[in-house]
Amino acid sequence: MKTVRFKNGCVVPALGMGSWNIGDSVASRSEEIASLRTGLDQGLTVIDTAEMYGSGRSEHLVGEAIVNRRSDVFLISKVLPSNATYEGTLKSCEASLKRLGTGFLDLYLLHWRGGVPLSETVDAFENLVERGLIRQWGVSNFDTDDMIELESTTPGCAANQILYNLEARGADFNLIDQDSTSDIVTIAYSPLGQGGELLNASVLDEIAAKHETPAGPATPAQIALAWTLAKPGILAIPKAGTRRHMQENIAALSITLRPEDLARLDNHFPPPRHKTPLEMI
Repeated sequence: MKTVRFKNGCVVPALGMGSWNIGDSVASRSEEIASLRTGLDQGLTVIDTAEMYGSGRSEHLVGEAIVNRRSDVFLISKVLPSNATYEGTLKSCEASLKRLGTGFLDLYLLHWRGGVPLSETVDAFENLVERGLIRQWGVSNFDTDDMIELESTTPGCAANQILYNLEARGADFNLIDQDSTSDIVTIAYSPLGQGGELLNASVLDEIAAKHETPAGPATPAQIALAWTLAKPGILAIPKAGTRRHMQENIAALSITLRPEDLARLDNHFPPPRHKTPLEMI
């Protein structure tokens, strides 16, 4: 399985598991937990969550899914910018740990940039590292200028989690390369897009028709995910609320896109020719 390496030497599979909108429904709770456990059983170790997701409900569900399996998991959560003062960050982290039922996070992120000075949030992150409550820290939804400012203050950032998929390629202009040069892992959220519009592109159907997976013919979603996974140094964290969807995501790892496939995708979803603002949802 393709892997990604963090600054502290930790190596994880390039395919992880997101949890946005997971934990909101009592009716789907058991299947969502089963989906995450299926991913763990198949060797996926990264689970991404946040205090914002369902106002903590996602963290509660993830905590239940990893009971007795904490050693199998690379666990990520995020602090809201409204809570990212020095004291607020410490309190948010401790609350997330309680909901998750764990003593530490492998990676803790600032969810997006707000009004609190970055230095104050970073000081809190460093305090959490010193206390053993987090192993590493990073950011989310930070554009190029934000990362330049952050890097000028401290070299400690380990990751930048951004919206990145075939339709949202602004980061291809210079952000991903810049982060890679600084040994910062790019984490791609929503690699399959939102609302199905991306997956309805006919070019994905046409490319999928030429590929097989161990589970059968490839799907447009698997082609879109395979494109993200083909990018060096990128960790993709699609959400899968069912075991079937999780298995479909895992099967995408078996797809190797050909040069002609990549050329067709670039033609249909062209990379940026100039700097564009980073998209976020």
